[in-house]
Amino acid sequence: MAKFLHIADIHLGIKRYNLPDRTGDFFRAWCDVIERYALNRRVDFVLIAGDLFDRRLVEPQAANHAMAMLMKLAEARIPVVVIEGNHDQHEATSRFSWLRSFSQWGYIKLLEPHWDDDGVATMIEWDDDQKKGSFIDIADARIFGSNWYGATTGNVLPLLAQAALEKKRADATNIMLLHSDVEGQLNHRVQNALSIAKLVTMREAVDYLALGHTHKRFEIDGWAYNPGSLEACSVDEVEAPRGAFLVETDGTNIKTEFFAAGADYFQRPFKRLAHEVGNAEDPEVVRAEILETLRQVGALTNELDDQQKPVIELTLRGQLGFKNSLLRLDKLKEQAIDELHPLGLIINNKTIPRQLAVAVGLSRDMPRSERELRVIEDLIKQDSRFASQAAELAPLVVEAKRMALEGESPEKILHLLEARLFPGLPAAPESAQAEGAD
Repeated sequence: MAKFLHIADIHLGIKRYNLPDRTGDFFRAWCDVIERYALNRRVDFVLIAGDLFDRRLVEPQAANHAMAMLMKLAEARIPVVVIEGNHDQHEATSRFSWLRSFSQWGYIKLLEPHWDDDGVATMIEWDDDQKKGSFIDIADARIFGSNWYGATTGNVLPLLAQAALEKKRADATNIMLLHSDVEGQLNHRVQNALSIAKLVTMREAVDYLALGHTHKRFEIDGWAYNPGSLEACSVDEVEAPRGAFLVETDGTNIKTEFFAAGADYFQRPFKRLAHEVGNAEDPEVVRAEILETLRQVGALTNELDDQQKPVIELTLRGQLGFKNSLLRLDKLKEQAIDELHPLGLIINNKTIPRQLAVAVGLSRDMPRSERELRVIEDLIKQDSRFASQAAELAPLVVEAKRMALEGESPEKILHLLEARLFPGLPAAPESAQAEGAD
C-alpha cells in the first residue's frame, strides 16, 4: 500500500496585479497544504506535477518559500517527487535549473525520461548517488516522470507509455506524472490540449496518472487526476474548484480524498462586482455611484485581518455621457483603497462613450440580417449629415457589401451608389458600364 499527496501548480514567486501580498498568499497555501495533508497525515511521499515555481528565473524569496517546506519534509523523511512544468522548466540551451539544483541537493527527486538520438524514450531507474533518473520506487508505488512537451504532447505520449509499460512493476501501483492540458476540461478552447484518445494510450502502463497544468480540479475514469492550482492565479480562476488530492492505493485500487482551496486550507477571498453606469452627464456623480457600490462590500470586509482582506474586482459596463478619461478611475481607486482597505482593487472599465454605442438592446432572437441593418443604421445616425436618412441608407450599405463580397467590380458598386444617392444625375455611358462589367 502507499499513501501520497498529489499537488500541482504551486506557482511560488508569482506576481499578479501589482499586489506584493499575493506572493505571500501562494506561500501560505503551500505551507498550509504541506502541514495539514503531508506532515500531519504522514504520507509516504509527495507528488508535484509541475510548476512548483512561477518562472524559470527563481527569485531568492521564491526559493526561500520552497525550501521552508522542503526542509520540513526532508526532516520528516517524506520524499518529494517532482517534474518540470512549462513555468519552471530548464532552458533549452542549458542543463541547469533550480529544480535540478534542488534535486542535486537532495530536497526533491526530479524525474526525467531519457531520450536517445533516434527519439526513443527510455525509463531509467533513479540513482540516489547521481540524483537523477526517470522512475523511482517508494513504498508500494513505482513513479514515472515526464517533461513539459507543449504542442507535441500528443505525439510524445505513446512513446512514454511504451517506455513505462516496459518498466511497469507488477506488484505495485504504477504512477505517471504529466504536465498537460486535456481536451474538454477548460471553459475555453486550448489549441494544443491533449486529446482523450492520446491520453488513454497511457492507461495500460499506469494505474494513476498524476496531472498538472490546468488550474482546476478534474478526474477522468477513476485513473487520471488533476488537482488544480493551490491558489487562484487570476481573478478568472476564483470560482473554479482546485486544491489537493490525498491518495491511498493498493495495487490498482485507488482511493482519493480531495481538499478544496478556501474550504479546507488557506485561500485569499475575492469579491467580484459589476456596476452599470447611469445616465449622469457629470463624472463626479458617476464616481460617487461607483464608490457606493464598492462600499457595500467594504462594509463587510473593513474589520477583517490582513489574511482575510479580499481582492475586489469591479467591472464597469454601460454608456458614459462624457469622455472616458474624465471618469478618473485612478482617483476613484485611490479613494476606495484608502477608505475600504482591501488587499487590492482591480477595475475593469468596459464602458463606452454614448456616441459610440450602437444598436443597444438588440434581442438575441432577432435575425442576423435585421441586427446588421440596425447596427449600420445606428452608425450612420452618428453623422449629422446623414442622420435623417439613416433608415434609407442602411439597406444600401448592406447591398454594396453584398456586391463586394460577390466580386462585383468597383465601378458597378459605384454606379449603384450614385443611382440611389443622386437619382437626378445622368446615367453613366453604356461603354463605361460595359468596361466596368469587364
